Amino acid sequence: MKPRALMFTLFGEYIQHYGNEVWIGSLIQMMSHFGISESSIRGAALRMVQQEFFEVRKIGNNSYYSLTPKGKRTMTDGFIRVYSLKNYKWDGYWRILTYSVPEEKRELRNQIRKELSLMGFGLISHGTWASPNPVEQQVMELIRDYHLDPYVILFTSSSIVSHSHEQLIKRGWDFAQIAKEYDRFIDTYQRIYEEFQRRAWNNELSDRECFIERTKLVHEYRSFFFMDPSFPHDLLPDNWSGTKARELFFNVHQLLAVPAIRYFETLFESAPDRELQLNREKAINPFIGMI
Repeated sequence: MKPRALMFTLFGEYIQHYGNEVWIGSLIQMMSHFGISESSIRGAALRMVQQEFFEVRKIGNNSYYSLTPKGKRTMTDGFIRVYSLKNYKWDGYWRILTYSVPEEKRELRNQIRKELSLMGFGLISHGTWASPNPVEQQVMELIRDYHLDPYVILFTSSSIVSHSHEQLIKRGWDFAQIAKEYDRFIDTYQRIYEEFQRRAWNNELSDRECFIERTKLVHEYRSFFFMDPSFPHDLLPDNWSGTKARELFFNVHQLLAVPAIRYFETLFESAPDRELQLNREKAINPFIGMI
């Protein structure tokens, strides 16, 4: 696990429900369970501040980190897609974004590509991205956050004259490869789920193990949203394996939820001057309200 990606997983899965601010010492304890050193964690946290994903407060000798609005948007966009249960019908519109970023702003161009991929956009031709999902608000926030007004244009279209919808989809997304990744996930976690069920029935699962396994589960499942655009159901292939993978993810997640939260609470420490608002029910079941 890369430190930055794991930080987003921990904030999305746990910390956002406990005031969205955490002592760096708590973060170090949590991430040490996944083989990440203290120096790597502190370095990653500093870079997250420099990149305006984190903000930091000093109280005495202690540092407390929270997500900036930019960081919250990045985290929330991914987790909404992880926990959304709504299998909606396509509204018939393509969201199309074109951009032209100067060569001297290459890093900005690369960041735009990453953000668009995370939103489910596909590259259909040079500098042109498309999505059938209603992501206008997220794109406008992206434009504001990165000051992209001079470089991008976003518009919608209900028809593509030169190509069919199927041809456009083949240009921008490789659903056969995505299905293979979902099948691999299903093969792995079906065995794990059956084993965890047996061990839970025999009271053989510790809170610590549940915290580690639930975090790994979410971290791995989140990776699909760098490749799966979360299309409306009527644009998906028949017998889409992503549907079975989602059901399996939910089953494993809920099996581990309560003991995982118990263990997280033994590691978590908020700022002493902050009144802690717990949303434990939402932390245990993030699917609540995600329809």
